[in-house]
Amino acid sequence: MLLIPAIDLKNGQCVQLKQGVMDSASIYSDDPVAMSKHWRDAGARRIHVVDLDGAFAGVPRNRDLVEAIVEAVAPVPVEIGGGIRDRAIATSYLDAGVAQVIIGTAALEDPDFFRALVVDFPGRVILGLDAREGRVATRGWDETSDVLASDLARSLCSEGVFAVVFTDVARDGMLTGVNAEATAEMAEAVGSPIIASGGVKSLDDLERLVAMNLPSTALLGAITGSALYEGTLDFAAGQALLDHAAGEA
Repeated sequence: MLLIPAIDLKNGQCVQLKQGVMDSASIYSDDPVAMSKHWRDAGARRIHVVDLDGAFAGVPRNRDLVEAIVEAVAPVPVEIGGGIRDRAIATSYLDAGVAQVIIGTAALEDPDFFRALVVDFPGRVILGLDAREGRVATRGWDETSDVLASDLARSLCSEGVFAVVFTDVARDGMLTGVNAEATAEMAEAVGSPIIASGGVKSLDDLERLVAMNLPSTALLGAITGSALYEGTLDFAAGQALLDHAAGEA
């Protein structure tokens, strides 16, 4: 299981939002590329990047930064989400060396596009499931649909899907603790590995995820942003905990 640092991009800066509200951004670095190198040097084995401006605009807004991050941390894989809503954008990111593209809004609004992308790029597509009270939030979390996140996951997950990033919107950036129970329920509902996101604060949260006793193939990792930047979670200690737990499993 991996501890995955988050680099969220807004106006060219590395930020963290509270519950996805753009006006709530806390700025942690004016140099996201340097920050990505910091996490690489700290031992990160995967980097999670979100183009927040792109998520709201519906098209990428920090493409150059994303490509610079990919180059800076290679060969560490980078996953990118935010504003990827058509094939041309997805393939351009993949061609640029991004390991996986995260499809959220477009997966709900155009499921055939998502399925076709998975078929053509097996292992390089992540389903982004952002849930508010169990229902799928889209367009930068600005809208909430009537679709249950678990139902969408069941309908879209197939052998070629790399993973599902499952985010509890209400907890994201709030340092209120990971929703381990909902994460476990999602893992049991789908066949693809889950990446937990939203609310991770400390080692206790990672221990709660480990305590779910999910198969090693069911929980790929946990994304954390605010906890790392606010200092409530030490990256090395967190990854060591997860490695130790994997060794005992």
